[in-house]
Amino acid sequence: MFRSLRTGISIFILLPLCVLLAFRDKTPDPKLAKILHTMYDSIKHVKTVHLFVTSIERTENKFTSELAEIKVHANPRKVYFNNREKKVEVLFDAEVSKQHAFVKVHKFPFLALNLDPTGNIMRKNQHYTIHELGYEFIGKSIAITISKDKNGLDNFVYHGKRVKNGYTCYMLEYENNSYAFVNYTVLDRETASSLAAKLCVNDYLLRNKNDLLNDFGYLKKGTVLKVPTLYCKKAILFIDQHLMLPVAISLYDDQGLFESYEYAKVEINKTFQPDEFTKRFKDYGF
Repeated sequence: MFRSLRTGISIFILLPLCVLLAFRDKTPDPKLAKILHTMYDSIKHVKTVHLFVTSIERTENKFTSELAEIKVHANPRKVYFNNREKKVEVLFDAEVSKQHAFVKVHKFPFLALNLDPTGNIMRKNQHYTIHELGYEFIGKSIAITISKDKNGLDNFVYHGKRVKNGYTCYMLEYENNSYAFVNYTVLDRETASSLAAKLCVNDYLLRNKNDLLNDFGYLKKGTVLKVPTLYCKKAILFIDQHLMLPVAISLYDDQGLFESYEYAKVEINKTFQPDEFTKRFKDYGF
């Protein structure tokens, strides 16, 4: 039932430095550089987000598709997630608890639970946690990709304007054919997630490659894992020309499409009602 909790992506605190590093000893495409800089600036100013996201994710060699409504309040961190098809609602409020989210399942066995967003129940077969929902994570991931790629922006291509989901967008494509998996020897008190964060790689890809999808504890010291050299091999972004935020993102690894997210009805910096991140809000089913 908790498969429906997957979604979201979506990064950019490091981008100014990464872009400067990428510009060394080369002349970047001025249009591409301007788009990325402007997108970074837009992400910095996102305080709240309300959108609907359609996700396609590859899990254990199968693709699943989900549609969810997401609300995010950046600071303090608050998240509302609703998958009406799967009949699951999730509410997280860091001011109430930083360790637990409230999960309500509106079908048999009709559960209402306080769960750890990083624990095995909510993380099982998920690409991301609710902590990664929103634009900040998207910005960080792009920044990480640029920072780990010695050729930086040279591996980006600007394809001009395209219409995506009713939005007129700038289409950007990134690809690095040197993407590969290399050996890594686990150190003391490392988990799959801490290792992914340390190496700036995709958590789920690392888990999937090493049969660690449901392993959320400490890894055995000395174990040799296969870890990706980059966050992804290829990425396609559609950045709305007015919002200057991504409205569609697709990521690829060495096997092909890995995950895709398309956003609709995007509202930025909307003022939420005082009780909109509480169980008593009138539109929720808690």
